[in-house]
Amino acid sequence: MSHPSTQESEGSDTDSVEQHAGKDAGQSQQATEIQQNENRNLLALGAHYILLRVAWVFKTETVIMPVFLDTIAGAGWLRGCLPVLNRIGQSIPPLFMANQLRNAPLKKLPLRWMTLAMAVPFLFLSLVCFLTEDLRTSWMPPLFLACYTLFFAATGLGQLSFGTVQGKLIRANRRGRLMGIAGIVGSIVSITGAWFLLQRWLDRPDGFTYIFAFTGIGFIVASLSTFFMHEPADDIEPLHQPALDHIRNAIEVVKTDANFRRAAAFGMCFSTIILVFPHFQALGRQRLQLQTDGFSLMIWVITQNITVGIASFFLGMLADRKGNRLALRCQSFATALTPLLALFLASPLIEDGRRWYWLTFCLLGLTPVTMKTIVNYTLELTEPVNHPCYVSTMSLCLATPFLLSPLVGLLVDRLGFESVFITGSIVVAISGVLTFRMSEPRDGI
Repeated sequence: MSHPSTQESEGSDTDSVEQHAGKDAGQSQQATEIQQNENRNLLALGAHYILLRVAWVFKTETVIMPVFLDTIAGAGWLRGCLPVLNRIGQSIPPLFMANQLRNAPLKKLPLRWMTLAMAVPFLFLSLVCFLTEDLRTSWMPPLFLACYTLFFAATGLGQLSFGTVQGKLIRANRRGRLMGIAGIVGSIVSITGAWFLLQRWLDRPDGFTYIFAFTGIGFIVASLSTFFMHEPADDIEPLHQPALDHIRNAIEVVKTDANFRRAAAFGMCFSTIILVFPHFQALGRQRLQLQTDGFSLMIWVITQNITVGIASFFLGMLADRKGNRLALRCQSFATALTPLLALFLASPLIEDGRRWYWLTFCLLGLTPVTMKTIVNYTLELTEPVNHPCYVSTMSLCLATPFLLSPLVGLLVDRLGFESVFITGSIVVAISGVLTFRMSEPRDGI
């Protein structure tokens, strides 16, 4: 006769085995369901990205936002605040939301609400512009910068949610296809909108009322795409952590994962190109006396978005076939040429630099594509359950160079464009060199 404790132990072991078997069966069923609906989710996620692009083109960071800040203030140091607030908003909030996103059974719901949250600051700014006769008031710059920070906090949470949904619903070798097709279609639609609407609104005294309203409504429409996503609920045990643990988790990822550290080093070097973003317009205005009328600004926006579409398509295919590491390598070396090209076109070495300065904004279009590729690469470094933590930690690493943004603006004033632009080009080129130390997560590549 078996001893009672032995029977209880055997029963407990049996229950444990059955639980594991049931969990494995559930995961297998979920994987099958995800694969069966992958094409539908590709279309839904692509629609989300396209609609975001259409709204985003009316608030382009290299053109529209600096122009609005110059309209309400004109101070160079305020323009230098934009990259800092941009990255702080995108990096800090996701770090503290990563665990909540991990615990959420449906990841598409946070994506929906964060996309809606992105609309609120711009709808509010549109209302303020509509009600205010003179935008050059003492309270307008701090109000705008506060809305700008809140918008990018929502954007960071939205990007974290999008990356997590993508990592869950789309296989690694199809994420480049999603980026490519959505990028080319998004460029066509957004360029069409910019051509027919942006110039007209930029030339109006009350144009920013319409620009900000269109942007906000665009984000609302983008949130609706989440209703078409088919996502099976996750059956995971909730993990509740104090606020400080989120920081410890990020530190732990950096300490324990050498592949992530190499990717983070790449990202920090590459993201320095964004520190130079606000100064490309200034270089063109000062050296080439370029006009900043509605037509010129529209051409710069359209040029940048054409590159985003074309680069997304071809580099997305390259990433699917050869891996994201090779795509990052190509993107970084090409982007490193941007500051050098701007200096060359603005120099006496070329007679008609004004005519060709738009090429600078063409190369700048590689930056958002590279940022998405970094996220795709990060997703491949770990299991889906860890995606929120890894993506939020990468976002935090990308923010580190932006602490130097005010210093970059000061150096431009003290040393001139050449020193800053050449240094930026060298640092971005170093990121390309670092790709040779990064691993390729996919087998057989």
